[in-house]
Amino acid sequence: MKNKNLSWAAALFVFALLLWCTAATPGKIADPSTYTCAVYSTFFSLLPPVIAIVLALNTKEVYTSLLVGIASGALLYANGNLELALNTLFFHEEGGMIAKLSDSSNVGILVFLVMLGILVALMNKAGGSAAFGRWASKHIHSRAGAQFATLLLGVMIFVDDYFNCLTVGSVMRPVTDRQKVSRAKLAYLIDATAAPICIIAPVSSWAAAVTSSVPEGSGINGFTMFLRTIPYNYYAILTLVFIIVMTCLNIDYGPMKTHEDNAAKGDLYTTEHRPYADTSEMKFNPNGKTIDLVIPVIILIICCVAGLLIVGFQGGGHDILTAFANTSAAPALALGGLIALIINMIFFAIRRSMSFTELMDCLPEGFKQMVPAILILCFAWTIGDITKALGAPEFVADFVRSFGSSLQNFLPAVVFIIACGLGFATGTSWGTFTILLPIVIPVFAGVSASELTVADIGPGHDILMIAIAATLGGAVMGDHCSPISDTTIMASTGAQCYHLNHVATQMPYAVTVAAVAFVNYIIAGQIQNVVIDLIIAVVSMVAVLLIIGKLNHSMNLHSQCD
Repeated sequence: MKNKNLSWAAALFVFALLLWCTAATPGKIADPSTYTCAVYSTFFSLLPPVIAIVLALNTKEVYTSLLVGIASGALLYANGNLELALNTLFFHEEGGMIAKLSDSSNVGILVFLVMLGILVALMNKAGGSAAFGRWASKHIHSRAGAQFATLLLGVMIFVDDYFNCLTVGSVMRPVTDRQKVSRAKLAYLIDATAAPICIIAPVSSWAAAVTSSVPEGSGINGFTMFLRTIPYNYYAILTLVFIIVMTCLNIDYGPMKTHEDNAAKGDLYTTEHRPYADTSEMKFNPNGKTIDLVIPVIILIICCVAGLLIVGFQGGGHDILTAFANTSAAPALALGGLIALIINMIFFAIRRSMSFTELMDCLPEGFKQMVPAILILCFAWTIGDITKALGAPEFVADFVRSFGSSLQNFLPAVVFIIACGLGFATGTSWGTFTILLPIVIPVFAGVSASELTVADIGPGHDILMIAIAATLGGAVMGDHCSPISDTTIMASTGAQCYHLNHVATQMPYAVTVAAVAFVNYIIAGQIQNVVIDLIIAVVSMVAVLLIIGKLNHSMNLHSQCD
């Protein structure tokens, strides 16, 4: 009772303080261009995502936690003024919720999500998913086989991480369910083959994003730079090594082991939170064929790639490579998704897989399946941009600059950790490397951005490539772990897994890979030989997993003896 009374007293005190701040300060910003909050570019600018993440992990309530994080960020930005905080929360040009929902790129992603949800509903209704599950059960006879099939499909769909998450999830979910692979493991496999694959794929929306992040006025080719960073992107490469070895040796640890052990007994979820449990109850055509899933997915892939190329050519591309370099993922995927949806609806109508009424019923059904993802995405975008408005990127940038050129060979490892932290706090890898690359490149090149030349990214300048790769890998790692990351959210959606279960189970795996990558960036900074460094990285990752496997085996033996 005492604790309850203290909580109420503290809440009333805070509210009274906010009322006093509101009365003492104006509720509107006279000149937005000159306005800065009291905590701008300080450690406190990172508080909103920290609050949201801590609350989410403790309360298991994603929506409430994100709202509290957003509200705290708005209050910090408004210096405690309630009126200004409300205006910031909804109407701020960069971080307001309404501003985020009116952003054309964000709307494009939401439209793509809805169309993909409708397409999944169509494939389920036509019996394609059930038929594919029956086919897979005849050809995939083990849990390891189901996991490898998921990995292979994830690697094959390298064009865009959003597209990857939702497509791989919808196709492989019936297969992994049949082989008793937990939804948490499926979500991890999807997430681990989304951004980590895209960041080392030359033809992808991510390559375009990195290319566009090269400092303006520099004389270096962004695409060439991206290609040279691939063998040094240890987090992405070692994530693939981690999955392969883990699956081959059947190694699981941490919360994931609990989920996998329960899945082997028939419980795919482990916890009581099952936000997508009712989706499987949809009636489907019992005469559906495997082509009712395979053909729509192929059409979707072709249309999305075509959408990326069309937007790229419209953006100034003159061949396939430059088209990918000039494309914009959001409008391209929305365009490709719409074309794919129309073609597939015609396909299902011709095949008479369902009646016209059933075809139309899939439209609201698909939309409903995507509502949880859309809601979390909107909150995640808002909290990410409010964090930026508080000056978190500037705080991190100043931190990087403070190191200067001393101990330069050790700095890639430091840059990797900083990129991890910023990516985790903001929930965006693109935003992270867009912020850090213009800082990192001149620091390691030793010249200003305008003085950079092609020679600066050529042979003999490996330390620069290592630093850039560390920035990209760290950004992906932070994004991979973050509960407020859009990719993490979509991986949960694709696997139909409770979001916080996905976050909690994949965290130890991602941290393990990140720790090995960190050590290898220290080694790479000293050796600076692309082949030797890569071999050391792969061997060290395998060695760490073998040690973990032996420790797991010993612990299991001890528990059995007890």
